[in-house]
Order: sequence, then C-alpha cells, then structure tokens
Amino acid sequence: MVSAVAGDARDFPIADVVMGNCAGPGGNVGRLAALAAGLGPHVPGGTVDRQCGSGLAAIVDAANAVRVDGIARLAGGVESASTAPLRALAGVPYTRAPFAPAGFADPDMVRAADDLARHDGLTRERQDVFAGRSHARAANADREGRFRAEIVPVGGLTRDEGAGVSPRVLRRLVPLVDGGTVTAGSSTRIGDGAAAVMVAPAGAGPGLALRAAVMTGSNPALPGLGAAPAIAAVLTRTGHAAGDLAAIELVEAFAAQSIAVLSRVGLRDDDPRVCADGGALALGHPWGASGAVAVVRLFARLVRAGAADGTIGLAAASVGGGLGVAAVFEVVR
Repeated sequence: MVSAVAGDARDFPIADVVMGNCAGPGGNVGRLAALAAGLGPHVPGGTVDRQCGSGLAAIVDAANAVRVDGIARLAGGVESASTAPLRALAGVPYTRAPFAPAGFADPDMVRAADDLARHDGLTRERQDVFAGRSHARAANADREGRFRAEIVPVGGLTRDEGAGVSPRVLRRLVPLVDGGTVTAGSSTRIGDGAAAVMVAPAGAGPGLALRAAVMTGSNPALPGLGAAPAIAAVLTRTGHAAGDLAAIELVEAFAAQSIAVLSRVGLRDDDPRVCADGGALALGHPWGASGAVAVVRLFARLVRAGAADGTIGLAAASVGGGLGVAAVFEVVR
C-alpha cells in the first residue's frame, strides 16, 4: 500500500511515513512500512495508536507536520487481526488491552454496542435495516466499479467479497448478547486491511484540503457515542452545519453505534451522504486502518467523482475507551 502511494507521489520528496495501528505485531509499523516500500533508510517512519481512530489520527498528525516544514508525508493505517500476536499477562492470554483503567467502565465492543442500543431504545429491526442498507450500497458500488481505482491488489485479490449480505440472512442471525439486539450482521467484520494517502503542502495539486480536525473524550461506558461530540466540535470550528456536507464517511463499527451518532448530529439513518458506497458493516473494520479508509473513500466520492472546488466532506470515528475523532476536508482543484 505504501509503495503504491509512493509511486503515485514520485514527484514529491517524502519526509516521513506515519501509520495508524492498534493491535499489530509490535515495533514501529510506520518504519517497517517505509523500509519495505523502498523509500530508503533516510525516511524515518512513525506509528500512531488511537485505536479505531488511528488511521485518521495519523493523517491529521502528518498534515500538522507538513504545515510546519512544507515537506510531504505518506500517512494512513494498517491492521492485520489475523496475524496479531498472542498477548499474555502473568502467563494468561488475553485478547485486548484495557480501553480504560480500573475504576472506569471498560466494556468489550459488542457489550458496549448492545448497551448503547438499549440506552437509545434502538430496535433489532432498525439495526438490521441499517446494516442491510450498508451491504446493498457496497454491493452496488462494487458492481459499478467504484472501488477499483483505490484498491491495491494483494495476493491476487482485487475486490472485497464480504459485501452484499441479504436482509433475509440478517434477520436470521441470533443476538450476540443474551436478551440483546446486536447480531453479527449488525456488527462489522474484523478484518485485515490498510489504507494510505499522500499528505502534500498546500498548492501541490488537486485533492482534499484538511480544514480542521478534532479529537474528543467521552464516557468510556458508551464508547460508540464518541464521534458525535467530535463531529459537533469540528463543524463548530469550521463554521459549517451538517447540511453543508456533501459526503460523510463514518466508521460503521456497529449499526447501533452509527445510528446513535447520526441521530445526535441531526442526520437520518438513511441519509444518502453517509457512506454512500457502503461502510465498515459491509466492507469490514481493520481497526488501525479504518479512519484512513474513510479519507480514501472521501477522495473517491469527491475528488475522483468531479465534485466542485470548495465542496465539503467529513470523516469520523468512535473509538474504544470513549474517544471520538472527526475531520473536515474541502475539495481543491
């Protein structure tokens, strides 16, 4: 992935590679990527861990650095849940590190999503409809080739085969929590993935300009709500309203989480601007990469699709531990 982006950016010197990652093999993933991509030992590489917001946070960090020295960076995120190492404490394996310390609520993500659904009174049917819409949009985008230009082939694979689960199948799935409403169908797939962009100085060419970004903290007991205050804060910072946004990419970890966030920022479940080509419910959620995937998707939906100069888009994610990240981008031609 980094090599492919570096190839597209061959006319620009690269000062650094900044990658988001939260459950990888340890070490400095950004440095490993820089060396493996053949950028040369002089390009350092760094890694950002903001859990599910890591990929977007890495892009924001890179943009801030570019503003200081005017030299381009490659930034994004990567996660390989299938090859993550076994971790243990006192010889006892565990699947995740704490999102919050002792004394704070620290639910696993499924429990947190189900708690949020109960908190907001979200029915099973409403969640299934939301997930089905994401799958239908992704399947349609795949048929029409809208993902083609942004996919780097890996192992001969050129498309995601997971999208397109039918509503009939979604309705048959059992809840993941006894007495709950969240199912495997209204939850994202854990997956492997990576996404990267070139972050260049202003005036380097057409693309997306980062106008503002916000990272917020919220209640760790309901981490799915994290994106809502981040979205509100970043829109206040730029002076925009939700109605000004032409495209929105919200990381769909769970249908319940997405619905809860959208309702709090005044958007309908079926708003056509939100994940118009499907989201993580259909395409999967490689934790450290998903925030960067959101930015790549904005680029495709706005820049590649020919949106006019000045068109506004937003990328956002809720994060385990009660964090939210959101960023406003503007099309520049």
